[in-house]
Amino acid sequence: MNAESKIHVAGHRGMVGAAVVRLLKQQGYANLLLRTRSELDLTNQAQVNQFYAEESPEVVVFAAARVGGIHANDSYPAEFIYENLVMASNAVQAAFEHGVRRFLFLGSTCIYPRMAPQPIREESLLTSELEPTNEAYAIAKIAGLKLCQFYRRQYGVTFHSAMPTNLYGPGDNYHSENSHVLPAFIRRFHEASEANDESVTIWGTGSPLREFLHVDDLAAAILHLLKLDHPPDLVNVGSGEEVSIHALAKAVADTVGFRGRIETDPTKPDGTPRKLCDISRIRSTGWSPQIGLHEGLKSTYAAFRAELENDSLRAV
Repeated sequence: MNAESKIHVAGHRGMVGAAVVRLLKQQGYANLLLRTRSELDLTNQAQVNQFYAEESPEVVVFAAARVGGIHANDSYPAEFIYENLVMASNAVQAAFEHGVRRFLFLGSTCIYPRMAPQPIREESLLTSELEPTNEAYAIAKIAGLKLCQFYRRQYGVTFHSAMPTNLYGPGDNYHSENSHVLPAFIRRFHEASEANDESVTIWGTGSPLREFLHVDDLAAAILHLLKLDHPPDLVNVGSGEEVSIHALAKAVADTVGFRGRIETDPTKPDGTPRKLCDISRIRSTGWSPQIGLHEGLKSTYAAFRAELENDSLRAV
């Protein structure tokens, strides 16, 4: 990959895709192929084939996905499995047919079994049952990474996958019901602080442990992987550190200035008890995370406020 390479970033308007585009531009990659959903519907096989035939991308970063938090995953499993399956199969097959040299598929560490040994190694894939609340999304992402793995094995193409942990950062989705836990906390604690509420109630017991990675760290990992001559078929990308949901809520509350009580609702689901990924494989290639959680929370909250003020806050 060089500065003149034609690079297609699928999902460039999402948090991950936008971070990848920012970094590519900063690094001097100017030949970027970017399409909105209205310009290219990735669930439409004919449109995807036409795009690859006409544009002939050399490198693809597949960051497109239907995503959401525990509520969205549990409420709309049919849409989550169908849309993500179709997008992945359309893109991988079209990339192969039209000579794409490098295809990097992005999934999530939710692909791993609910009770996988911690920290989760890539070898844990498909060893036991998935977490029921995000099973539909996980199955679709497993299918996508397996497509890349099998096309690489059979045809020798450099199609590979990265599985990031829970992400946060500028451009996140702050929908009141469909967002992931960290952006949901930022919005709820911000609004509670503005309203001088006495308390905020969080779902579940607050005891599950989660790992968080700033999206700019992920973008750096993606560019790093694209430059490797022989990247792993599958690699975890995370911070290697974990925090309880209750401690995360406290950190977000402190960041936004909320001084009320944090209460839990044990009648709501906790999801997976613990989900820390082993990042030794990607560390061995020369990448490591650079942005700590507290530093990342401050910059993310500043971005949230700026997006709120200029009416660009994503809430879908």
